[in-house]
Amino acid sequence: MSSGNKAGRRWRCRAASGTWSARCWRWRSNGPRPTPRAPATDALFTLRPSAWLHLQCGGPDPLAQALLASAEAGGVPCLRLNADLPLDAAFDGGAPVGRIEQAVCDDFEDLAQCSAASVLDHLQAGRAPVALIAQDRVLLRRVRALLERQGLGHPGRDRLDPRDDRAGRPADGDAARRAPRGDRRRLARLVEDTAGLVAARARRQCLAERAGGALPQAWLVHAAGGARRSSPSGQRAALEAAREALVPLQLRGAQALDAWIAALGQTLQQLGADEQLKRQPAGGPQVLEALWLSKTPWPGSGHEAVLRGAQLTASEFVDWVSQTLEAGEYKPPLEGGLQIMITPLARTMLRPFGAIVLPGADAATLGPVPPGPVLIGDTFARELGLPTVEGKRHALAWQFAQLLRAPAVTLLRRGHLGSEPLAASPLLDRLDLALQAAGHVLPHWHDPRLDATVPAAQVDRAAAQAEGRLPAALSASAVESLRQCPYQFFARVLLGLREAGELDVQADKRDYGTWLHAVLHQFHTERAERRDPHLDDDARLQRAAQDQMRELGLAPAEFLPYSASFARFVPAYLGWLAEREAEGQRFERGEVDRRVRPWAEIEPALAELALLGRIDRIDDAPDGRLLVDYKTGSVKGLKDKVANPLEDTQLAVYAVLMGVGQLHDLGPLRAQYLALDDAKGIAEIEHDHVEETAAVMLDGLRRDLMAIHAGDPLPALGEGVACAYCEMRGLCRRDDRDGAAP
Repeated sequence: MSSGNKAGRRWRCRAASGTWSARCWRWRSNGPRPTPRAPATDALFTLRPSAWLHLQCGGPDPLAQALLASAEAGGVPCLRLNADLPLDAAFDGGAPVGRIEQAVCDDFEDLAQCSAASVLDHLQAGRAPVALIAQDRVLLRRVRALLERQGLGHPGRDRLDPRDDRAGRPADGDAARRAPRGDRRRLARLVEDTAGLVAARARRQCLAERAGGALPQAWLVHAAGGARRSSPSGQRAALEAAREALVPLQLRGAQALDAWIAALGQTLQQLGADEQLKRQPAGGPQVLEALWLSKTPWPGSGHEAVLRGAQLTASEFVDWVSQTLEAGEYKPPLEGGLQIMITPLARTMLRPFGAIVLPGADAATLGPVPPGPVLIGDTFARELGLPTVEGKRHALAWQFAQLLRAPAVTLLRRGHLGSEPLAASPLLDRLDLALQAAGHVLPHWHDPRLDATVPAAQVDRAAAQAEGRLPAALSASAVESLRQCPYQFFARVLLGLREAGELDVQADKRDYGTWLHAVLHQFHTERAERRDPHLDDDARLQRAAQDQMRELGLAPAEFLPYSASFARFVPAYLGWLAEREAEGQRFERGEVDRRVRPWAEIEPALAELALLGRIDRIDDAPDGRLLVDYKTGSVKGLKDKVANPLEDTQLAVYAVLMGVGQLHDLGPLRAQYLALDDAKGIAEIEHDHVEETAAVMLDGLRRDLMAIHAGDPLPALGEGVACAYCEMRGLCRRDDRDGAAP
């Protein structure tokens, strides 16, 4: 970069105990101008103590080194103490200080059980408190559940200290950005409920004043339930005061999140609820802190930016409060002595633990370090003073070596990850070599668990009782579920159970299929209506693609791989379309919603039950109507589906939606899948004799539904693919049955 064109940025960085901050200047025509934000650690360099005392533990600290160098240059005496323990030479001075042992476990569950057993063994031997190293969040939750089964963590007994448990919780800013839009009536209900609580408190106060303040507290609480009988004028006054206090929360329109928080704090203060929460021992102060009512963000921090920048309506603010409190975790004060501390590896250094249990001492868990910024390599990071991958590995080794100062250390790991062997952590290998160099060996852990003989018990297939319940309507997927596994139908359709959806950042194949359906529907609709006749089919299809990308909110960069597939699709589809139109096939309608009651006139018990669905496309062909269902999946899978027509439910249901098998006949009908994403081009997979298949399917479905109506059980009969991706697999205990596939 030339000196006359300095359009980039220049950084000066300092480290602060593992946290790195940076001050940035932007080059402008009038010279560099610093931003008002400065690292908080700069204040250390302005101090002038009589002396500096530095204890190094966990490797060198660039901030401490720079601070002491600056102090010595200014004539301030400095004393440096080094508590680091080199891992490769940890036993040059003799035998290990404490007891070190390792265990190789079979699988995830065995590792969790061994970890819990090791913690209990240390506690029984009097080695308390025990540090449980948190590396794998899922494993940690399982270990914690096993410990709680043994009485650790229950009220009145030894407690797990949750203060160092790094279970994932959404940040306040994330909750604000994800807050969904709700109904304003929810805020109205919140206002009314709060007003009612305040009125009840006022009525209790009124009753107490009547009795000269001599009423016992228990009687006052009881009197709140029948407060309608006391002082109507006092009730009205209390309700008016409550409504007045709640006025700031009844704003129409959006405002910044910090403004909503200030209004909530003002309301609580006017109602006297803030003081009550502060005095509430069961989490009241934590509620105030979680809602940012008793704390303020650091100036210039990300929290401050979100609190000021997030614009929420009243209903969205209520959702934010709900999600924030739901994401919080009540942390009760410790009762009795500390027994178990769940903590990261770095926080075990120089702490007086009686024993340390480290589950996950394998190469996949203990050893890999998080990479740095993608655009900053190690060389550039080293020049800037930022942590490098090599520096992070050294720091992890220093932290691991500090475990050897504990009276007892248990290192546990898995020997396999699925079907693949899983090696020990490189740090564990270095420890083993250091012990061998000093004439010692790394002993194996003695498993204190007791073997118990459990008699085998036959696990029967799960079967649900629907007690004659029937849904109001069935889709093709619901019919498919009933045919594959009645228990799956019971859980999905009758109970309405669903897996919680996840927000995917990247566009996937399902997004591509949804988009392509919408593109073809717009293309054929505009073409049939002869809109913009000056456009040829290629331009019309490309325009529909851009319109639907904007309509569905798909980012062009994320959708780039599918856009490349679409570029190959366009000429193939237009060529196929020209061939079919030359044969006399014409697009008639698209995205057709149909709803029929096929048994209305033949089965009174099923008269109100409807079949419904949306047909992608209906064409007018020389030999009758043609139902077309677009697919972006495998052609082989579609061919396998129609190879046995009675197993293909979707096209059979669509045929019923067009009148097949009912008292009226609408003429000949064909149905096919149209594979749009095959490498060889557009592929048609015909369902032969779909009218016959639909009639057979309809009769069998009627018998099944009548059996459910009569109270017959719904057993878990699914096998193979029906179970492989079924989200109800845990409910039916498929994996617990004798001979079930894992």
